[in-house]
Amino acid sequence: MSGIRNSRTRLVGAAATVVLAALSLTACNDGTGVTDEGVSTGASTTGSAPADAPASDASSQGEPTAPVGSEPAANTAAPKGPSSAGKPVTCEGSTTKTVAAPLNRPVNHMLLTVTNTGSKPCFLYTYPAVRFGEAQAVPPVIEDSRPQAVVTLAPGESGYASVNLSAADGSGTNGRTEKSLTVYFHGRSGNESVGAGAHPALPAKGVYVDDSLEVTYWQQSMDDALTW
Repeated sequence: MSGIRNSRTRLVGAAATVVLAALSLTACNDGTGVTDEGVSTGASTTGSAPADAPASDASSQGEPTAPVGSEPAANTAAPKGPSSAGKPVTCEGSTTKTVAAPLNRPVNHMLLTVTNTGSKPCFLYTYPAVRFGEAQAVPPVIEDSRPQAVVTLAPGESGYASVNLSAADGSGTNGRTEKSLTVYFHGRSGNESVGAGAHPALPAKGVYVDDSLEVTYWQQSMDDALTW
């Protein structure tokens, strides 16, 4: 009988040991005991990204990159052209177009329009030196028409002057009809012509002029030119 009792005692002790071991493991998993430092099956131990993670960009290697879809910034620096590209020159026949248009009002007047056809601004100095037909002298200028500043034409802009062809009351002398006209351009001093002259067309029947012929200074606007 004593042998059977000893055997049962050993079985009960073993069972108790198993129960205590189970309770110890449960306490560890609940965070109340020493944590398990074993290898986790849900995380990598090498530090590499998971297989389904996006590939790393160059910034991870110290190289700056632009956001996806962005474009490089435009170069806004202005190109450097020749220093003389915008330096004004004197207006003359080869870099301008001149049109001569007889007017009904004021009567016996003609409007000269000069347009800058060059690539640089140009100065229209003083007044047009006009020559009708084979005349040996140019007509005088109306001094009261002098503008406050030299007329400057940007490329494509126009300047104006009017020509008083003859006396409105018929008091002029040496009246005649002219069919050709040359317009010369003055330099800064106003005492000499520069460059090529212009040869604007006149009406087929010509224009009537007499000794009262005179011109205005170049004007920046048409209205100013027609004032005289």
